Amino acid sequence: MLLNPFKQKKVMKLNAIGFIGGGRITRIFLNGFKNKSVRFETLKVFEPDVTVLKSLVKKFPEIKKAAIVESAAVQPLVVISVHPSVVPEILKKMKDVVDENTVVVSLAPKITIKKMAEVLPTKKLVRMIPSATSFINKGFNPVAFHPEMEEKDKKQIAEVFKPLGKIFETEESKLESYAIISAMLPTYFWFQWLEIEKIAGEIGLSSKEARKAVWLSIKKSADLFYNSGLTQEEVMDLIPVKPINDAETQITDIFDTHLMKFYNKIKP
Repeated sequence: MLLNPFKQKKVMKLNAIGFIGGGRITRIFLNGFKNKSVRFETLKVFEPDVTVLKSLVKKFPEIKKAAIVESAAVQPLVVISVHPSVVPEILKKMKDVVDENTVVVSLAPKITIKKMAEVLPTKKLVRMIPSATSFINKGFNPVAFHPEMEEKDKKQIAEVFKPLGKIFETEESKLESYAIISAMLPTYFWFQWLEIEKIAGEIGLSSKEARKAVWLSIKKSADLFYNSGLTQEEVMDLIPVKPINDAETQITDIFDTHLMKFYNKIKP
């Protein structure tokens, strides 16, 4: 009988990692690891887009290119970093090269641990909703584990990703909620901050002054809102003049409509 050349793992040692998908989230993770001087004995990435992979390798030259999904999936720790629609196909390609000791971490919404377990021969299954702030090691990253995973394995997995920021366990049913409320949250505000910086330039501030004013004001006002000991109503009453008060209803309606629509799209 011929031995499967990919099946070589016998014990759980998370000293080698394979990424399936080399896009934005993989870049965020690798940058977070790099900032904390985290090194893996082997770091493989499968990414079919040659341009994307070339860009990633240029920034992280320690990457070993995986020509096929199976080559990345043979690592003891595998991170699936692709669009949810692609995950089922990826799982089928992985199933013959992973074993009961393989840790598989999916970063995709919608595809449940149960669906992953129906294909893969391991119970060391994890789902994570990562945040972009992991890029600077300040991530807010909720995770859910296979219900039969042992606590020692959970701790080992959490330790691997700890350099990215806060890692905390939650119910799997809440992951898509966190995707909307935390992972995607910056996108609701970044463009507004840029617009305010633009207006600041038009009314007399330099670019440097505008960036500092906006950044510090956002940072300190969030601290005030959540840590002052005041009620939310009391905090909002501290500033008597509200220039966009007339548009608040329109803005909240936009949030309600778009966020609920997207949540319904990504939930299992």
